[in-house]
Amino acid sequence: MPRIQARHLAKSYGDVAVLQGVDLTIEPGEYVVLVGPSGCGKSTLLRCIAGLEAVTAGDLHFDARRMNDVAPKDRDVAMVFQSYALYPHMTVEQNLGFALTLRGAPAAEIRAAVDRVATMLELGPLLARLPAELSGGQRQRVAMGRALARNPSILLLDEPLSNLDPALRAHVRAELKRLHRQLGATFIHVTHDPVEALTLADRIVVLHQGQIQQVATPRDLYEAPANLFVARFLGTPPMNVLPATTVGGQTVLSGTSLPVDVDVPSLFQIGIRPTDLVLDPQGWPAVVDLIEPLGHEAIVHLRIGEHAMQWLLPEPVDMKPGDAVAVRPRTLHIFDGQGKRL
Repeated sequence: MPRIQARHLAKSYGDVAVLQGVDLTIEPGEYVVLVGPSGCGKSTLLRCIAGLEAVTAGDLHFDARRMNDVAPKDRDVAMVFQSYALYPHMTVEQNLGFALTLRGAPAAEIRAAVDRVATMLELGPLLARLPAELSGGQRQRVAMGRALARNPSILLLDEPLSNLDPALRAHVRAELKRLHRQLGATFIHVTHDPVEALTLADRIVVLHQGQIQQVATPRDLYEAPANLFVARFLGTPPMNVLPATTVGGQTVLSGTSLPVDVDVPSLFQIGIRPTDLVLDPQGWPAVVDLIEPLGHEAIVHLRIGEHAMQWLLPEPVDMKPGDAVAVRPRTLHIFDGQGKRL
């Protein structure tokens, strides 16, 4: 299993720079998730690792071997696509063994590989079916099984859960995590869903406009985001961001006289996770604007002066729009005027 290293990696289509100077190391056996909004370059980076896209500049190495000009078939990687890309005229069994059949593997080897992945992914009862006779979750498992039948050292997953409904998505997430632990292979997974990234990854790579914003564990990203983009992108509901300034030597929320307990000598912004607000009679006076009940929890929309905030409570709340409350943040995240963490 190789260590994957991208150094100053760039990819352009004409004058459009999709990746700009990407530096990234992925250790053998890691589950790494590339996350960011549409158009940030995450799928392009995955396709460069697979060899499906040629690198415009920089280098890609698997251990000491430079991979820039190595054909996809010689990289020992397998890819699971968003569209599943199953052959509709083939049974599940034939789809699972197709890559090995294409390579001319002996029938016994193909049979053993199909049996192995069918057992692993609980596909045994489905082997005689065609893709049209399967549910979305079953098709996704067949697509993963086809990739795994080759026993690759690197598995690349491009938005593999985006076509599934929420309940099935959560189920397949758990299957992926279990599968990674069982196989020990390197998984590189692309998604635009922050929840997917936080629940699956050993490390998360956050991309924006073709550049890496931060690489860290889910916990470190959530607790210490490097900038406002990362802070707002990861977390549901997103982090509240409020402007603050100093007036007469005291730090206050902009447009109010409400004090902020930090000592920063210039204009800056504060971030507050919706889970980090608590009731406090001595806190900031606020008015309940809207309540979104979610069954076991609720999102309360607050107005604090001219500022709107979201407050996530872990249980249904005995409040109504128009109620006056006082809240304080347990933790503040401080960012400069350009959005960089201070």
